[in-house]
Amino acid sequence: MRRLSNGTLAAMVITLVIVADQTLKIWVKTHFAYGEEWMITSWFRLLFIENNGMAFGMELGSKMLLTWFRIIAVVAFCYYLWKIRNRTHIPRGYVTCVALITAGALGNVIDCVAYGVIFDAPPAPQVAQLFPPGGPYGTLFHGRVVDMLFFPLCEWNWPQWMPMVGNEHFVFFQPVFNVADAALCVGVFVLILFYTRHLAGDADQAADADQAADSSAPVEPDESPESDQ
Repeated sequence: MRRLSNGTLAAMVITLVIVADQTLKIWVKTHFAYGEEWMITSWFRLLFIENNGMAFGMELGSKMLLTWFRIIAVVAFCYYLWKIRNRTHIPRGYVTCVALITAGALGNVIDCVAYGVIFDAPPAPQVAQLFPPGGPYGTLFHGRVVDMLFFPLCEWNWPQWMPMVGNEHFVFFQPVFNVADAALCVGVFVLILFYTRHLAGDADQAADADQAADSSAPVEPDESPESDQ
């Protein structure tokens, strides 16, 4: 069976993540009022919110600066994947991690670039429309990122005697995120955990050295006994 190339594997991973991410975002945005919540289990809910920042709603600088940073990152990762598309010695897990990071960044780039000009943002309890007749809520490059995955795994009230947080309600895990955020974070985590050598370039050098050693190694003569003539 023919081995799946790195380029094909990366394209499949990126396509799968983008389709899942954008399908869920568009469905939530056109079926949920802002802030609406759907409890699936006690520890998993869909909660529709939007943000201008990075993964998990963090903020970093201006909106335009952040959008262009994401676009440059996506282009750089795509170029890198193209460069390694035919390097068979690179592990598939490493290629998958880089593809997950690329897809995660690209998924949120789509929101930032396009959502401001294809959606409106009506107040609750109304839901947003795709290509609304009354016009969109923003402009190109100024869209908001849609988040909806909420995992309040456990929650409790701190005892009154505890300083600073006494009587406060605590929820773990509080951030609301999307499929693109999840893909990016999983890709980074696994990459750092298992593929640090490849990040430093050591693995490519070692593989090249092994290949060179194999090609230059002398061929040992066949020591099998031969029949007397």
